Amino acid sequence: MTVQAVEFEPGPEPAGEAFLSVRDLRVHFPTDDGLVKSVDGLSFSLDRGHTLGIVGESGSGKSVTSQAIFGLHKGSRAVVSGQIWLQGRELVAARESEMRALRGNTMAMIFQDPLSAMHPFYTIGHQISEAYRVHNHVGKAAARARSVQMLDRVGIPDPDKRFDDYPHQFSGGMRQRAMIAMALICDPALLIADEPTTALDVTVQAQILELIKDVQAEFNSAVILITHDLGVVAETCDQVVVMYGGQCVETGTVDDIFYHPEMPYTWGLLGSMPRMDRTRRDRLTPIPGQPPSLIQVPTGCVFNPRCTYTHLVPERRCYHEHPDLIDTSPDHAVRCHLTPGQRRDTFTNQIAPTL
Repeated sequence: MTVQAVEFEPGPEPAGEAFLSVRDLRVHFPTDDGLVKSVDGLSFSLDRGHTLGIVGESGSGKSVTSQAIFGLHKGSRAVVSGQIWLQGRELVAARESEMRALRGNTMAMIFQDPLSAMHPFYTIGHQISEAYRVHNHVGKAAARARSVQMLDRVGIPDPDKRFDDYPHQFSGGMRQRAMIAMALICDPALLIADEPTTALDVTVQAQILELIKDVQAEFNSAVILITHDLGVVAETCDQVVVMYGGQCVETGTVDDIFYHPEMPYTWGLLGSMPRMDRTRRDRLTPIPGQPPSLIQVPTGCVFNPRCTYTHLVPERRCYHEHPDLIDTSPDHAVRCHLTPGQRRDTFTNQIAPTL
């Protein structure tokens, strides 16, 4: 199968603008049961050379966000609004031909399950080299040489021989490495990694994450890491977006989120994370209840059915007034009705001693 690329020249980047800027992104899916608000008003920015972690429970909108940036909702029933600016070009309104020119070239994605993301009928080498040929207009020999080089770069032994193997002949860790080779073959400026270490053993997880960090340092790429593993975020990310119910409920630097969190949902995530650096006296505390239905999102604060601090807020505001995302410092913002003093005192006196 041959895909013809359309040239996509980046527009002039406005002075002071981030490399990637997502503004009030909404991705809604009409269904027979109602409107599924998978992403509802998400905003963040990312510069080259930095890593942004998007964390949250399953169903919080993390993967849908990455798919919207990649333009994978075009042609589907999804209703996408807001703006996504990449290198001075707006992607929500971009044509599919323009997005094809960007995918695999300026931006690339490492999918959660490489076995289902790769075509089972084509060899690993064929799929990697095709991605290179589409954007670089080279012959098969040059594409093969580049693909073998990338397989070797990501740690595949005997890359020239493994080039002709099929996805089912690779182990889970090897498939993930091959997926990374495919994503990186055109030196993308933006790399999106959607749960890149899921179902891999801890040793392979560490190798995959180290590989992503090495590649980022080499190409000065901007990286979005989507995960529910806060340990991975602590090791690799510069900034963090905490999502819940399709919304950003807290965002800040890694230090902000791990040492000065202000949102009860973030406290719950940290409280459910095992610690290996010291002896823990208490059992892990799960967040009570279940994530909300994205068809019937709670009124007021989206976290109110599971929050144990709503009684501190007067006039039941948590149940009927939707909180804004308020800046608490230049790099830190939180969506919560608790006052800054209440959040600080609660975390210091109740939450921090249990973590």
